[in-house]
Amino acid sequence: MVLKRATMRDVAKAAGVSLMTVSRVVNGEPGVQPETAARVERAIRRLGYQRNDAARQLRRKGKPTQTIGLLVDDIANPFFATLARAVEDAARVHSFVVLIGSSNDSLEREREVISAFSARRVDGVILVPSAGSHRFLRAQQELGVKVVCVDRPADHLDADTVVVDNRRGAYQAIRHLMQHGHRRIGYLGDREDIWAVRERFAGFVEALAEDEVTPDQALIRHGLRGRAEAADATVAVLTHPDPPTALFTSNDLVTMGALDSMHGRSGISPVALVGFDEFALADKLNPPVTVVAQDPAAIGATAAQLLFARINGDTSAPREVVLLTRLIARGSGEIAPPSALPR
Repeated sequence: MVLKRATMRDVAKAAGVSLMTVSRVVNGEPGVQPETAARVERAIRRLGYQRNDAARQLRRKGKPTQTIGLLVDDIANPFFATLARAVEDAARVHSFVVLIGSSNDSLEREREVISAFSARRVDGVILVPSAGSHRFLRAQQELGVKVVCVDRPADHLDADTVVVDNRRGAYQAIRHLMQHGHRRIGYLGDREDIWAVRERFAGFVEALAEDEVTPDQALIRHGLRGRAEAADATVAVLTHPDPPTALFTSNDLVTMGALDSMHGRSGISPVALVGFDEFALADKLNPPVTVVAQDPAAIGATAAQLLFARINGDTSAPREVVLLTRLIARGSGEIAPPSALPR
């Protein structure tokens, strides 16, 4: 037996009100007495009525749907989770709903999620672009969908972008280690085709070059996509015949993987460490972890501000907003190399 789905007419009949009154209650519009609204809401619950958003959007014929999409690399990553919360908070102020997806830095997956967003006729998208061309988004822009990129710019797309000064942040981290006597510094990083990661590695190289230090390729690992890979890479680097006296890690997950190895495996001696990205309990470890901190909440809030300005009619040229990072010295980055320790 197929149960008939309750309609607004059914709700109106059960509550003893007009169809227009039910519509106003369902859509949160003013002009309904509290007692009447309560009666309508009781009827909605009793009948199990659910608004048909797809049909509602078709009736709007080009009007805003008050929905935006947010596509990040991995929503399970604390950095992106915090960014997403800031976007949701901003959207709530504007009475918008946020649809959220993860791409895992796959352009194919990104296209799939954007397509799903488009089918729901979102008014705008905040996007952490995967590596590769984003020409395909131009068609969405021509249809009126506003696009803002965060964390990295999108290739072949003119859109507002919110990033941090990744190169400068990494440069400051390495100069900090060098000021504490380190010259042999290892690098553990995510994929090189990610713009932000390339910028951080460039800052690493630039800081060493300032003192005419050439990075040892044996101490450099790229393409680390999680804690487990980072932990294995840390072991490989620290067990090298001529190991580094310090490590720079390119994001929070890589930092945590490095710490897993240095504090959880016998035969691996901890070394000085500076990580890019703040993470939970970094200040509670022994020693507390020195980090280059960026503010994902500020990134998300700034991106949302730009997006809602576009949705509300801003037609100015695309802009790039560059936010600053902050080096937080806590102890792990201030450990001197063995040669500098008193005997």
